[in-house]
Amino acid sequence: MEDTIAGISTAVGNAGLAVIRMSGGKAFEIADMVFRGREKVVSQKSHTLQYGRIVTDDGEIVDEVLLTKMAAPRTYTREDVVEISCHGGYYVTGSILNLLIEKGARPAEPGEFTKRAFLNGRIDLSQAEAVMDVIQARTSKSSRAALSQLEGKLSSELNAIIDGLTNTLAHIEVDLDYPEYDHEELSMKQVEDEAKKAMSHLDRLIESFHYGKILREGMDVVIIGRPNTGKSSLLNYLTRKNRAIVTDIPGTTRDVIEETVNIGGIPIKLTDTAGVRETEDPVESIGVARSLEALKKADLVLLLLDATDWQGEEDKRLSELVKAHQEHFITVFNKMDLVKDESTVQEIMKQNPDAVLVSIKAETGLDVLEKRLIDFALGNKMDLDNQVLVTNARHEQQLRLACGALESALEAIRSGMTLDIVALELKTALEHLGRITGQTADEEIINAIFSRFCIGK
Repeated sequence: MEDTIAGISTAVGNAGLAVIRMSGGKAFEIADMVFRGREKVVSQKSHTLQYGRIVTDDGEIVDEVLLTKMAAPRTYTREDVVEISCHGGYYVTGSILNLLIEKGARPAEPGEFTKRAFLNGRIDLSQAEAVMDVIQARTSKSSRAALSQLEGKLSSELNAIIDGLTNTLAHIEVDLDYPEYDHEELSMKQVEDEAKKAMSHLDRLIESFHYGKILREGMDVVIIGRPNTGKSSLLNYLTRKNRAIVTDIPGTTRDVIEETVNIGGIPIKLTDTAGVRETEDPVESIGVARSLEALKKADLVLLLLDATDWQGEEDKRLSELVKAHQEHFITVFNKMDLVKDESTVQEIMKQNPDAVLVSIKAETGLDVLEKRLIDFALGNKMDLDNQVLVTNARHEQQLRLACGALESALEAIRSGMTLDIVALELKTALEHLGRITGQTADEEIINAIFSRFCIGK
């Protein structure tokens, strides 16, 4: 990492401001070749701004800028860093970046600034991945979850587990390699207790992935039901706009309609499907087939029934279809404003005790439905401010593999195997945990992670 890199850190396009970042041992020297201010960048005090101009070798002024100097190691990359705040726009930012490259900087690769922060020990790999999660967060809760990981809360929890297992492994290896020395031998019971303790922590982290994944990627909610039960009306209400066409004619929605909304800080992708029914219309048939495909892939299904007509054979078949293909669903009875008989309400609740009763037209019961969506996404016991969440599928996979290795270690102990066999399983568990923080991640994994970043980050 001896070379100096440069890249545009803000979104490309016309804007009021843009930031061009440069990092590396020659950052100040290169900046002095193109910047004209009150003093040389080399002599400028660290972590200060200076007004000046970017000029070409011919003295032509490219732009008026503010230049920020940050000397290593108190920088994002732990290298010397210069940030140039200029006017936004393709020509100005492109011209300044080209000047820096002409003077010796190299164009930054995607994620290379954050990669240098990782390689220089400022952050670990899980924190580096959280940088993109912060950038891509779509709601307040997903942003808080990403910031928590960026601040190192997941890393701290993992490091505590790693330290405990490492100490146990070190003690085992001393017992194996230096049996003649006078020291307190580690009992199998102590090894078993440490492995169980680590597994308990890992199980809790794995369990949190259901909620963390929803915060990071959003929750797929599919609205399904017979034609004309109010699916499109429900989509329009939840999105607060007329996204789908609503008529009294059954079969109006012929295709799947998707819209992402923020409900209680949860990013939710709502899918309004074509009404599921037997039909000879070839276009509608395609829509029905897509509805069934969406049903199978959803995180949660809203089964929408007409409260005035819900005991027919079509609804029974649809309910059975949902139960056969989806573990998670909420039954919603619409058009409750048309139900005048209290005995009908009681019968609905008797047969469907977990159902939500709504009237989309009268806008009643919909707050209860939204709360049910939030409760499913986060659970009633989630505390985003204090609980560590796993939001990344790569992390969850490695946690499961580490858990599997610890279970193998416990099985070895129960089977009466020797400590060297147990030690091998503990090493495997540590290997998987280290791939999350970057301690044991190979170059291919590291490069793949940072290749998904934007260039200026």
